[in-house]
Amino acid sequence: MSVDLYQHDIDFAILALQDPAFNKFLKTNGQLDFSDPKAVQQLTKSLLKRDFSIDIKLPDDRLCPPVPNRLNYILWVQSLLDTTSPRFKNDTYDPSRTVTGLDIGTGASCIYPLLGCAQRPKWRFAATDIDDKNLHYAQENIARNDFQSRIRPLKTKPDGSLIPLAELGLDSIDFTMCNPPFYSSASELLASAAAKSRPPHSACTGAEVEMVVPGGEVAFVSRVIDESVVLKEQVQWYTSMLGKASSIIEVVGRLKTVGAHNWAVTEFVQGQKTRRWAVGWSWGDMRPRQDVARNMASLPKHLLPFPCEYRFAATHSSPVERLNMIMGQLDLQWQYQPHLCTGIGRARSNVWSRAARRKQKNIIDEATRAKSDGEDDDDDDDEQQPALGFKIQMSAGEGGQVIQVRWLQGRDSILFESFCGMLKRQMIA
Repeated sequence: MSVDLYQHDIDFAILALQDPAFNKFLKTNGQLDFSDPKAVQQLTKSLLKRDFSIDIKLPDDRLCPPVPNRLNYILWVQSLLDTTSPRFKNDTYDPSRTVTGLDIGTGASCIYPLLGCAQRPKWRFAATDIDDKNLHYAQENIARNDFQSRIRPLKTKPDGSLIPLAELGLDSIDFTMCNPPFYSSASELLASAAAKSRPPHSACTGAEVEMVVPGGEVAFVSRVIDESVVLKEQVQWYTSMLGKASSIIEVVGRLKTVGAHNWAVTEFVQGQKTRRWAVGWSWGDMRPRQDVARNMASLPKHLLPFPCEYRFAATHSSPVERLNMIMGQLDLQWQYQPHLCTGIGRARSNVWSRAARRKQKNIIDEATRAKSDGEDDDDDDDEQQPALGFKIQMSAGEGGQVIQVRWLQGRDSILFESFCGMLKRQMIA
């Protein structure tokens, strides 16, 4: 995942020296009065200005987004996309990839599109909202930062589509993101505030339109899920932040009910302060890296996505030669990069079963063997849709070579398990 600028507490004294506007709100003891909405608002403005060269204007009666929390979400979305790139030969940021995202309910700050575009030059956004005042300020903040060509605001209706691709003139996008209202009613909002044993850490200036939605955040995300069932792979990743840990359980349960096989969960922790959670799902077959997809230890195991990494110690005396021999005997694409101790493979089916191996022994196909020996053919890669895409890495361990198999592509977890089992048996022989 990309580097989080706010892994440690923000040094207010240094920020005050860097930004005179923030210095005016710093108390003599070097602390900030988080009960003062103006102070909280200035903290957001100063961090965006210092760390991302983003200049925003905020109304007093709309949500003021905490920058570290919002950055955490953007970084996670970046990691989802980076580790499920169509090229799938590495898990790193591809600066040449053009990415289009949709921020559902962008708010007055328009902070997610601004952060995304400030960090990645090839990113573009559509930003929707149902509130006129939010859209007015969002448009102003887009213009203040010269992102008119990369961020398109759009007003939507409360009962309209949450992912209005047709209205935006788009056939497909790379991701959606949203930070839905937590509460199902104004009375629930008031009851939640009254039940707190101590005042909130930071002043909340959010309007009811930003805080309350019928059915709460679970109902809102369920609407996104229902739309995704229709749109399927027109969006690579659907994501949402959640304000309640219990909501993750309900949302993942809903995803499993509608037949989703590829989802990711994470927990955002900023020091000892408020926690947030996020869920993402895809109808495609590109699998995100394990630390991106399963970053929530508190979630019951049956609700976590299937593990996409498998490790074991290879006891064979010549593991590299053995690995390449095994791959060369199978009817699959295989390319090994010695300088990286890494190989990338693609299989159309379970070609390691006994029946498949017997067939392979009886059919001598020199073209297929040439591919297995390492020739890279991008045209063939584009044409073939593998049932299993995988990466195998070797690294030194205490007992010899450690093999890590990473599931890159595929819909069948049993197929991945079967491949890993076969490889382990062969590599410890």
